[in-house]
Amino acid sequence: MSYETVFDCIKKQEVNYQKPVTLIDGWDWSMKDHLRRSFLYKNSQFEENNEDRELRPNKNIILAIRNVENRTEGFDVKDIELYVNDADEYYKSFLVRKYHDKWALENSMDTFIDDMVDSYGDYGGVLVRNTNENRPEVIDLQSLAFCNQTDILAYPFCIKHIFSQAQLRKMDKWGLDENGADVSIEDFIILCKDENGEEKDEIEVYELHGLLPKEWMSDERTAEESKKDLSQVQIVAYYKKQDGQEQGVTLFKKREPKLPFKFLARDKIVGRALGRGGVEELFEPQKWTNWNEITITEMLNSASKTLYKSTDPSFKNNNNLSGVNNNEVLTLQEGRDIGQIDTYPRNAVVFNEALIRWESHAQTLGSASQELLSGGTNAGTPFKLFEAQVMEDKSMHRFRQGQIAVFMDEVYRDWILPHIAQDIANDHNFLADLSADEMQGISKNVANKEWNKYVMDKIAPIGKDGEIPTEDKDAFIANAQQEFINGGLKRFVEIWKDDIKKPLDVFTNIAGKQKNLALLTDKLTNVLRQFLAAPQLRQDPEMVKLLNVILESSGMSPIMFGSAPMSQMPQQQMQQMQPQMANQNA
Repeated sequence: MSYETVFDCIKKQEVNYQKPVTLIDGWDWSMKDHLRRSFLYKNSQFEENNEDRELRPNKNIILAIRNVENRTEGFDVKDIELYVNDADEYYKSFLVRKYHDKWALENSMDTFIDDMVDSYGDYGGVLVRNTNENRPEVIDLQSLAFCNQTDILAYPFCIKHIFSQAQLRKMDKWGLDENGADVSIEDFIILCKDENGEEKDEIEVYELHGLLPKEWMSDERTAEESKKDLSQVQIVAYYKKQDGQEQGVTLFKKREPKLPFKFLARDKIVGRALGRGGVEELFEPQKWTNWNEITITEMLNSASKTLYKSTDPSFKNNNNLSGVNNNEVLTLQEGRDIGQIDTYPRNAVVFNEALIRWESHAQTLGSASQELLSGGTNAGTPFKLFEAQVMEDKSMHRFRQGQIAVFMDEVYRDWILPHIAQDIANDHNFLADLSADEMQGISKNVANKEWNKYVMDKIAPIGKDGEIPTEDKDAFIANAQQEFINGGLKRFVEIWKDDIKKPLDVFTNIAGKQKNLALLTDKLTNVLRQFLAAPQLRQDPEMVKLLNVILESSGMSPIMFGSAPMSQMPQQQMQQMQPQMANQNA
């Protein structure tokens, strides 16, 4: 950028941002217009003359489809699993996961995920900022004052904030001489006046990031740095002087060696920064749906009127029959007639059919079948067919969900895990909800520990009065395990200071969320039926191999059902072989 001052740069680039870029011959695209149109269409607004709703209905076919996409592409905090990246201390991963559940709730990570999925789906991309605090921030793309419309992070970009005076005062690092400020926050608030000379309630502040001219930084630089642009952040604002001229001031500036932003594009389109947005896919169906609805409304408005025609000149001064009583007889001149004009909207059927076609087309584009929109299907549809349709309809959403999961992994590793690792190094005692599997596993460990303690109490001190316990170990452990389980699923978890010293890692368990529970239940039920009908199958090595193939082909692990005694033979087969073995020994 070759501008004399940062203030000139921001104002000129903000104007240039209004202009479209050419993606290919015949297609000019404006990122600002794209964001505006997406926002308007999703919220049942027209692009022009929104205040005029007379005979202008807006039938929103986008919102329901976007809701389906958000439900199927989003995920929850519980789908993010942390673990200790060390083989010897991997068992501590349970403590880390439970602490993460508590940490995520305190820092509203579910809201962060929802905001990220919304921006990704609505606009075709999501821009996330590292706040150097626990929770990152999703940048509203509409708040961009300007950016390069082909690649946001590769060029300087600017975020436009609207602050109240109270919000501006909370920026404690702004307005300080040591941070390159021209004026203090309080003095700037006094300078900001509206047209009536009153202090402004809302103040515009610009946040500029990227490689910028070295002259804009006043700190000392090395000889090498003085030859090139510097990566920096500039916080500037404007006020009007008494002569009406706009004056820019710097509230904060510093070097920024590493850009604290990450960006993920949905369905990438060559030549532009944002991918294809979920609302953008439905621009045309929404536009023509509204046109059809407006046309039908105009037809219905005409059809709602009762009009008459008459050849009798005596009715020329009586253009309204609303005052005529029921069953009143009207006198007509000889040879004259009066009748009702036909205003029936015969073309309404054609427009209704067009509406159905556009809505169906929108559902196809948004991968939102009727089953996903309504959560059900037509009566009489076989369950297997319904199940297959739902799985196919969700395939595109799962693909995008996987993209978001990979992006979330990167955000966690780079920005979030360091904060969690630092927080978890202190003492913690908190209430956690345990799953059935977690309760089962912990109860076994607790029961074994109780047994070991019981044994040590019996035989200690060694060499004196110790006695070896004669109780049934299995019965003792089973009783201790049951007592622990009876305590309920809510338990206090305690982490000691510096107990977690090994590096943490993250795994986004999107695959687990994608399981179709109805389908999995159906498969498990079929396997259970086979076991009940022929339990000896688990004793036949050849049948076990066949069963394992069936399980793996169904997407289930044979380990779920435990190891089969491969060396044992069915009892009937053993009885048949016993006489033969006796003869051979004889």
